[in-house]
Amino acid sequence: MPRVTKSVTAKARHKKILRTTKGHYGARSRLYKTAKQSNIKSMQYAFRDRKNRKRAFRSLWIARINAGARELGVSYSKLIASLTKKDIAIDRKILSDIAANDSSTFEKIVHTAIK
Repeated sequence: MPRVTKSVTAKARHKKILRTTKGHYGARSRLYKTAKQSNIKSMQYAFRDRKNRKRAFRSLWIARINAGARELGVSYSKLIASLTKKDIAIDRKILSDIAANDSSTFEKIVHTAIK
């Protein structure tokens, strides 16, 4: 039986890695060994930052709700506590959107919760 070389498989594997590191700087996008390391690290960053994005958006929503609530003379914590007590189930994402874009509706929600 003839000997089978791994050139086709290796070339395909190298091309796959180099394709994923296309936008990376310098040797990280050109040389296979450094590109492979760069690819592994970029995947770690992507995994971590998918979690951090959720955290960052939640803080943004809280900041928007707090700003809207303070204009009406209520703190964020008191607003959320009274919404929970009155069983008004609006999540922070929707509440922040209402606070930023529709102040009259937000005012009605706050007055309903605080009463």
